Amino acid sequence: MNTMQDLVDYMILRGVLHTPRIINAFWDIDRKYFVSQPFSEHIYIDAPLPIGKNQTISQPSTVAFMLEQLAPKEGDNILDIGSGSGWTTSLLCHIVGEKGSVTGLERVDELVKQGKKNLAQFNFGSRCHIEKAGLELGIPNHQFDRILVSASADEIPTVLFDQLKIGGILVVPVQNSIFRFEKISNDDIKKEEFKGFAFVPLIV
Repeated sequence: MNTMQDLVDYMILRGVLHTPRIINAFWDIDRKYFVSQPFSEHIYIDAPLPIGKNQTISQPSTVAFMLEQLAPKEGDNILDIGSGSGWTTSLLCHIVGEKGSVTGLERVDELVKQGKKNLAQFNFGSRCHIEKAGLELGIPNHQFDRILVSASADEIPTVLFDQLKIGGILVVPVQNSIFRFEKISNDDIKKEEFKGFAFVPLIV
């Protein structure tokens, strides 16, 4: 695959990418802006690539699968935990549009700088930004329509349920599975599990 169009077509054919608004984001937020020069020959392969500090930019089809499970909508307020190179934050910002907002969190200082620089290429303005993660997971005492976690936790991070609005969705890798949680009410969380994935570990 030599172009982002080739990669998107491949993911559509595989059935992991099907929502028009998400497809458009992949077309417009080209992966080439988030992959460093030593790996430029591999930009459009469907595989994770190193971004430094033992972290990776995720496999495109995995990103597509997680975004489809997250089901972000125009106007959503989204938290992106483990923003890394800034690709998922940028994709989400494109999807939510001018009425939405995205906050990317990253614990590695160098990746915070890298992610901010990459995000700035798209002129999203202040509604989308990346910041250094705090000591606690997520942003306590705030609530979001959607929360995406891009690194694997050892156990289900239930603290994030409090950071979801009613009707909100959390997509998070736990060990070798991707979990989708939908907050039906404060006492009712719907869970789905999808097995067979691999991620870098979530640093808490």
